[in-house]
This record gives sequence, C-alpha cells and structure tokens, in this order.
Amino acid sequence: MQTILIGYDDSAAAGRALQRAATLAKALDSKLVVTSVAPVTETTVGRSLGADPVTPASEHLAELACARNQLEQMGVAASYIEAVGHEGEALIAAAKDRGADLIVVGSEHSSLVGRLLGHSVPDTVAHHAPCDVLIVR
Repeated sequence: MQTILIGYDDSAAAGRALQRAATLAKALDSKLVVTSVAPVTETTVGRSLGADPVTPASEHLAELACARNQLEQMGVAASYIEAVGHEGEALIAAAKDRGADLIVVGSEHSSLVGRLLGHSVPDTVAHHAPCDVLIVR
C-alpha cells in the first residue's frame, strides 16, 4: 500500500479516521494525503448549483492546518490538498488523481433521508471508490 488518502473535517469521526490513517501510514511506510472538501450548494435532487462552496476556503485551510498539527505531533509526514464539490465525489477524484490504494473516512450519523438521497460521504465513497475504503467509527 503506497498511498493512503483521508478526507478530513473538524468532526470527531474525522479525528478518529486521521489517527487510524496515520497509524497505517507509519506501519506500512505509505504516503499520506489529507484532503478537506468545501461542499457546494446542492438541489434536492443532489445536483450542485455550481462551484460556489457552502463554507469559506479559510475554514478548510484551518481544517488542514489542524490535521497537519496532529500529524506532526505523531511524527507523520503528509501532503495536503483542498477540494471543492460533493464531499464523496471529491474524495474519489482525489484518490484517482493521487493513485491512492486506500481511502480512509470517518463514519457519520446522517439522517435516513440524507442517506436515501445519497448524502452520506462514507456510502458514496464505499460504493464508487477505485480502491479499498476504510470507514472508521
């Protein structure tokens, strides 16, 4: 396993996923790629209204800085990328671009309606990723 990609935000689930990804990267001597995705506004049918992020870029830069601090404390080097779009689709695209062998995501507690409409990042990634997926609880 050469490259591990993790989707990171400021949630507790993402924090657990970051810890797991770092542990795996150290144990397997893998490259670690951390990405924070700025989601775009979506309609009720799940299509974006454009590339206008729902949250400001500064928030995602702060998330990446937080991840960097945690990883540096663990002695783990990583590369960091920003993305814009639907979170799951952006993680899949980043995994393809970086040739990731594994995507690590934290589980989330989305509503039944959200899952039925395809708004669960772990579900989207698990069903469409070009590589293995680890969902951390």
